Formats: sequence, C-alpha cells, structure tokens
Amino acid sequence: MNPFSALFSTPWFWSALGGWTIAQTIKMSVDLARTGRPDLSYFVSTGGMPSAHSALVSALATSVGLTEGFDAPVTIVAVALAGITMFDAAGVRNAAGHQARILNKMLDELFRGHRLSEGRLKELLGHTRLEVFVGMLLGILTAMLIVSLWPGALYCRR
Repeated sequence: MNPFSALFSTPWFWSALGGWTIAQTIKMSVDLARTGRPDLSYFVSTGGMPSAHSALVSALATSVGLTEGFDAPVTIVAVALAGITMFDAAGVRNAAGHQARILNKMLDELFRGHRLSEGRLKELLGHTRLEVFVGMLLGILTAMLIVSLWPGALYCRR
C-alpha cells in the first residue's frame, strides 16, 4: 500500500472526515427545514451550529487518543491542535464576524441614497461557545463510534 492511500485506511482520517461531514450535514438539514430548499454551499461554509471545525479536530484528537493512548505525544499534539482551533473559532473568527456585521451596517448607512457599488463582508465567520461545544461533542461521539467499529483499532498501538 502506498503512503498516500494509507491515509484513507485509518480511523483517524475517517473520524475527522466523519465529524466534519456530520456537522455540515446538520447545518444544511436545518437550513433545508427552514427554507424548504437545499443549499449545498453549507458543505464549504463557516460558522453556524454545530462547529464543523470543532467536530473535525475533536474527532481527530479522540480517535488518535483511543488508538494510540491518551498519554502518547501524537495525542497531545492533536489535543493542542483541537484547542487552538476551537479557541480561534469562538474567539478571533467570532470577533471578526461581529466586526463585519458592524462594517456592513456602516456601509448600508453610507450607501443609502447613493448609486455606488456596495461590497458586503462575510459575517458568519466564527462560532459561539455553544456551537464550538456542540461541535466538540459531535466530534468525540463520531470518533468513538468509528474507532469502536474499526477492526482492531481500539488501543491497537499499545
């Protein structure tokens, strides 16, 4: 098996992809129920409930911990990556979204009655702490399920 295809044969990859996919599907399904029409752009969007970034990194960290041991250096790296990602999603990117909302309101006021081109900033960039927390739980549960179903994965390196 070549090194690239080996990536796709690990519970770590499938846990991370599964956590992200489930989170994005939940967002798309909620929007479909609300609007009555599917919007596939949710698969590449940021923001919203639950946080797909949090689900991905939490699933990765959990699956690595379950297979390599929670005291393994690679697990510590994965947990640190998850912490940084979730802090950024709820902190920096959320603040940038608030700033975009304020700037868009200022642009609305500025361009009211003028025929100038109006550019809008993306407002849904980050997450609330609840969205990050739910994404984290979703990722952990996804990893637990995938690792438990993966042949020989649970603590396979120990």
